[in-house]
Amino acid sequence: MRVPADGLVSQMRRGALEYCVMALVQQTPRYAFEMIEALGQTGMLTTEGTLYPLLSRLRRDGLVKTEWRESTDGPPRRYYELTAEGRRALTAFRVEWVGFRAAVDGILQEAKKS
Repeated sequence: MRVPADGLVSQMRRGALEYCVMALVQQTPRYAFEMIEALGQTGMLTTEGTLYPLLSRLRRDGLVKTEWRESTDGPPRRYYELTAEGRRALTAFRVEWVGFRAAVDGILQEAKKS
C-alpha cells in the first residue's frame, strides 16, 4: 500500500493556508506570532519563514491591511486585518471549499465501498 508522500500534505496545506490565515484575522486583528500559535493548535503548523511572505502577498493584493500597535511586552507589533476585498475572497473560498470537500469525500466514501 502506497502512503502519501510528505509533499502531498505540504501541497494541500499550502493551498489552504492563505485562506486559513484570512479566516484568523476576519473577526479580530492579529499579529504574526498569534497566527502561528493559532495555526499550530489546529495542526496547520507553519513557520515565520512561511507566514511573513504570505502576509506580504496578502497585503500587496489588498486582502489584508496592517496597523502598527505598541506592545507592553516589547517592540511595536504589526497587526493584520481583513479588508472588504479579503472578506469577499474568503466568502468565495468558503463556498468553493464546501463543494470541493463534499466532492472529494463522496468519491473517497464510494471508493471505500468497492
